Amino acid sequence: MKTINYVLTGLGGQGILFMTKILATTALNKGYHILGAETHGMAQRGGSVVSHLRIGDARSSLIRAGAADFLLSMDEFEAYRYLPYLKKGGKLFANASIQFPDTRVAAYLEKNEIEFKAMEAAKKAMELGSPKSTNLAMVAFYAAFGYGPLGSDDLRTTVDDMSPGPFKEKNLKIFDTCYETGRQMV
Repeated sequence: MKTINYVLTGLGGQGILFMTKILATTALNKGYHILGAETHGMAQRGGSVVSHLRIGDARSSLIRAGAADFLLSMDEFEAYRYLPYLKKGGKLFANASIQFPDTRVAAYLEKNEIEFKAMEAAKKAMELGSPKSTNLAMVAFYAAFGYGPLGSDDLRTTVDDMSPGPFKEKNLKIFDTCYETGRQMV
């Protein structure tokens, strides 16, 4: 299998590592090889956090600039900061307003044929009564577009399996709602 590269970004406390765990566990459950790496800046103080996940026959856990297939970002400005990691034709998913991207960035995205999708994941999670589940909302939003080797049913099953009893129903509701939000944009 060709290596598929994911870069996940955000700020400390937003659950980047949990997002990575959902994707990695799903890949492992499907029998894929994975490699990953995470870096923490001032994560405990809301600083930048980035996680690399490589699915397939990768030899190194780090993804070089211009090689990521997907960038999932929990923060609009972190999405801009890590754009250079996306390869030409890569896909960007951001927790951002519908005005995303900033007009100064739009030309770069167009020139590099980067497809972008944005959802106000934090707002959705808040509306669903679980503001700490913004990361789960973003995974579901990504799943709605059917890109990459990890299907929405597989990701939902992982969320179901990983969710502790008292949170299972709420987590699945968040997943299903944000998945449907993405499907309406397809």
